[in-house]
Amino acid sequence: MIEGNDRRPRAEQTANAAPRWTLDQGVPVVRPEPGDQLVSASIGPAGELVALWSHPDDKAALQSVTHQPGWATFPDPTTPRPVAVRASRQVGDTALVTPLPALTLAHPSVQPLPNGRMLVVGARCRWRADEPDRNAVIYDSDGRVETQATLGDGIEHVFTTTSGEVWVGYFDEGVYGNYGWGSGDAPPPIGAMGLLRFSPELERTWQFPSHVDNTWGAISDCYALNVTDDAVWTSYYTGFPLVRVRDGEVTGWRNPIDGATALVVNGTRVGLLGGYGRERDTFVVGELDGDALRITGEYQLVLPDGSPLPARVTAVGRGPVLHLVTDQYWCQLALDNVQ
Repeated sequence: MIEGNDRRPRAEQTANAAPRWTLDQGVPVVRPEPGDQLVSASIGPAGELVALWSHPDDKAALQSVTHQPGWATFPDPTTPRPVAVRASRQVGDTALVTPLPALTLAHPSVQPLPNGRMLVVGARCRWRADEPDRNAVIYDSDGRVETQATLGDGIEHVFTTTSGEVWVGYFDEGVYGNYGWGSGDAPPPIGAMGLLRFSPELERTWQFPSHVDNTWGAISDCYALNVTDDAVWTSYYTGFPLVRVRDGEVTGWRNPIDGATALVVNGTRVGLLGGYGRERDTFVVGELDGDALRITGEYQLVLPDGSPLPARVTAVGRGPVLHLVTDQYWCQLALDNVQ
């Protein structure tokens, strides 16, 4: 989401005087059943829209939180009861729907896997000595559970590749520990390195290097992540460099945009959405020049009728395309089209 998030430091927003960039009309988001409400949306490796839907009476259970008066509100790892959801995979204006009859993961996201399978991941995960939460579930094409695994707490991003590899980016609580991880006799947080790759069987196969082995610094909070079959790009706190991971090797560039929430890349061209001191609908484009990003343009994204982006919109960068998903429409902005 590109709406505000209280767990992260935010600079005061300034007025946006950038020229407008009008998005294309997009296509309607296909609801599996009349009245279904959108729980979460993302983009698959082939550029397809993947989403989770529920009956309105069930959505609150999927977004369950625990209130601690006078302190904070924490998202729950699990739902108070099993919930029936529908996973959709949309290409163009057509969607294939897989019923998932008894989901217990709160704050879930979804990604496609080969052979019609689906991966659903809960954002939060408790450590227990007997057995930590298993917050990742692979479903077969008929909605039956194939595999369950623990991917750790504090998950910000989940993206799969066409071969079924799974990339996971973690926010600060997943890096430094919460829900029992990293305290007492518990193991360090699974997401301590900020960015991990898992196999199609959900076994850890790679992790982002520490500050000792990486001149661009360790990840404290994985803000923006773009995953393709060829390379993975990220911009993260602290420092917010632009970093590319290719064949396990890390390459970086200095980045003048702090706090961008989504990024797109095409060759040496880069687009960044939002950032500290900028409105959430500001799209900055630039060129990788030497060891830094050189800004070449800045725009305010608006809907086809000229109105601003709605308060709730999911922004995902996949390769060179920025996807913007609302409850009603799915718009795509190719970096090549932005001059």
